[in-house]
Amino acid sequence: MIEMLGDLLRVIFALITKGEQEQAGQKLNEAFLVFLRRDASYFHNIPTEDLTSTLLSDHNYTQGHLEILAELLHAEARLQEARGNLPESRDLYEKSLKLFSFTDENNRTYSAERLEKMDVVRKRLDELNNV
Repeated sequence: MIEMLGDLLRVIFALITKGEQEQAGQKLNEAFLVFLRRDASYFHNIPTEDLTSTLLSDHNYTQGHLEILAELLHAEARLQEARGNLPESRDLYEKSLKLFSFTDENNRTYSAERLEKMDVVRKRLDELNNV
């Protein structure tokens, strides 16, 4: 499942890079439904500070679900940034970072890839906050 997500994210990032935002958005929406059984807008409506507690307690999400959501929100943040929706992009980057950080703190396995993604998200947030 993780490999499938990785393949899909590579396709989405490639579409964003090519300027094909509509197609990237469609693939991203499909990914939310396939992997998390929820539309992306559901996660947009949860305040960042309540995100992990809401998903873990009210919806019985696992660490795996949270990591998948972090990945999808990161991809969506990049898509919104490419579309010029900087406030929405910033919010999605913040949610993604919160989830990556939570999973990093609560996961028993070290992941250099996760730490690298967290660094990328932090840098993007710094750049967006200085715009």
